[in-house]
Amino acid sequence: MKKEHLPEKICPVCQRPFKWRKKWKKDWENVKYCSEKCRKNKE
Repeated sequence: MKKEHLPEKICPVCQRPFKWRKKWKKDWENVKYCSEKCRKNKE
């Protein structure tokens, strides 16, 4: 799959878009944050 066709989501913490990554292949539906930093600062 080409990079421009990858699924994309918006991080609820930083409000930036982030694209699908291979490491999230099996769990993409549950991915909410773009990084560990955002996940830890979700308050």
